[in-house]
Amino acid sequence: MRWPTVFLLVALAIFAAPRWAHAHPAPFSYLDLHLRAAGVSGTLVVHDFDVAQELKIETTYILLDPEAVLRLRQSLLSLLSPRISLAMDGESAQVVWGNIETIPERQSLKLHFTVAGREPARVAVTALLFPYDPLHQTFVNVYEDGRLKQQAILDVGKQTTHFYAGTTEGRLAVVRTFVRSGIEHILIGPDHVLFLIGLLLLRGSLTRLAMIVTAFTLGHSLTLTLAALDLLSPPARLIEPLIALTIIVVGADNLFVLGTQAKGGRENKDIRAFLAAGFGLIHGFGFAFVLKEFGLPQEALAWSLLAFNVGVEIGQLLIVGVVALALQALARRTEAGARSLARAGSIGVILAGTYWFIQRTFLPGGSL
Repeated sequence: MRWPTVFLLVALAIFAAPRWAHAHPAPFSYLDLHLRAAGVSGTLVVHDFDVAQELKIETTYILLDPEAVLRLRQSLLSLLSPRISLAMDGESAQVVWGNIETIPERQSLKLHFTVAGREPARVAVTALLFPYDPLHQTFVNVYEDGRLKQQAILDVGKQTTHFYAGTTEGRLAVVRTFVRSGIEHILIGPDHVLFLIGLLLLRGSLTRLAMIVTAFTLGHSLTLTLAALDLLSPPARLIEPLIALTIIVVGADNLFVLGTQAKGGRENKDIRAFLAAGFGLIHGFGFAFVLKEFGLPQEALAWSLLAFNVGVEIGQLLIVGVVALALQALARRTEAGARSLARAGSIGVILAGTYWFIQRTFLPGGSL
């Protein structure tokens, strides 16, 4: 390579260096939240490049000038305020913005804010600060009495994180939240509900039904805990079809028992409690997928797991109560009608389980 060419390349590098230095930095923002007895305070650090892009400012140098930033304060707050929100104990919090610092060495701005009121038991942080950049992430650090208690990353795929304080009120908030979540999940999960109904179609004494539900609870609680703690986490593409198979097996067992009874054969041993316990292990992994999506608070992991299991148990008991009472009422009116319903219901259980198995195994994106 000739010297003139080398000189030209060096000159171009020197000329372009300032531009490279001010190219798009790592697409991150940083939100620090401090919880104290006197209230909540925090800081938000954003890169000048992102702010310049959103406010249509031609050069980022302006945002490193404290006086210029002061003039742009209202525009900056109008931009960011709607894109970040805090909820304290379930109620929207009023964020009061304070001074804005320039941080030239980080090519960033730091915004200070406070939230009036006492220390909350539960905090939800929602942020999507710079949607023009789909790779942008906001790192959230939550401090309680000066100690870092939780870290989270928010982006276009996950825009909210929850924090529960280590106080009695915080633990109660965890329990309320996850008990409700457990109840909702069992009641709106059609595969879990149908599995339970399939177990109940043959009816039985209150003691027998209680044994079945308890066995199911023990099974799914074990694997739910293992999966939630990342000790054992089989993939959803395996678990979801297996859940469908458990539904098919329960329906088929019902038909076998009903067929034996119709022929006057020897009474079969009731294996529903064993099916509930064994298949509960599989359903527990399904519960864990939902629980992980909801987000487990690491600062109250045991409480959240316990509360979610309690919620699932409450939901199960509601289902058992309604279905068992309805079946018993029908049987008192007509035993033949109750048997016919059990047979038709079992066929429906098998058909639904077969549909879910095919959907989750062979159709793209079929896993729930």
